[in-house]
Amino acid sequence: MNSTSEPIFIAGFPLGSSAGLVTAFEWLGQPYRITRVDMLGEMRTDAYKRLNGRVETPVLITEQSDVITETMAIALWLEARDTERRISFEPGTPQADRMHQYLAFLNTSFTGAFYPLWVALEAQEATEGERETLRKFGRSFVALRHEQLEAMIGDTDYLLGNKPTLADAVFVGVARWADFHQAIDPRDYPRILALRQRIEADPAFRFALAVEDGEPAAGSGAMKGFVPLEEVIALQDAACDV
Repeated sequence: MNSTSEPIFIAGFPLGSSAGLVTAFEWLGQPYRITRVDMLGEMRTDAYKRLNGRVETPVLITEQSDVITETMAIALWLEARDTERRISFEPGTPQADRMHQYLAFLNTSFTGAFYPLWVALEAQEATEGERETLRKFGRSFVALRHEQLEAMIGDTDYLLGNKPTLADAVFVGVARWADFHQAIDPRDYPRILALRQRIEADPAFRFALAVEDGEPAAGSGAMKGFVPLEEVIALQDAACDV
């Protein structure tokens, strides 16, 4: 099988949750490359379906050309490589278990709460009445999950202490959707708002946003360059033929 010199992270734009994992890659500091994918165009092609038949981002291509999909799976891949414990904790410890709990909640309940709002935005054949029903349900779901997360957060700077972890990265990639959909008043959730403001000011997240927007930016130095989508697909096609 062909291999790549560094893992390639395929990040979706606009407003992809992928920005959170780009932030995690930056915090981790190990070499990687990025492929930007337009979720409204390139992602919907037959060629992209050969990478992820579910037509979603993010996707990770490992150095061995293995394809990993789903945010949770990629987060756990990053955790396994975090031998210096920059963004995670020693496996089997209560802190690691707590981080996994946050990751599971954020990747399912918290992220999933926004689904009706995205459907209301994207469902071309829906009537305005159907869209408003979806928006109503979506706003109530988002508010509920914010209430639950607000109750989970303690008095530390980040979700699991005084340094950011994978949980914070997954959180920040999705939390900004609340602004886009005008789903809640952020001031109703002061702990979440403070956490967002802290992470969104972090250079790693600022770099992730610049990548998302296609703007020049200087990261930590871990990101070794961009790879066009067509090149990634060609590499994977070649790997599959071996």
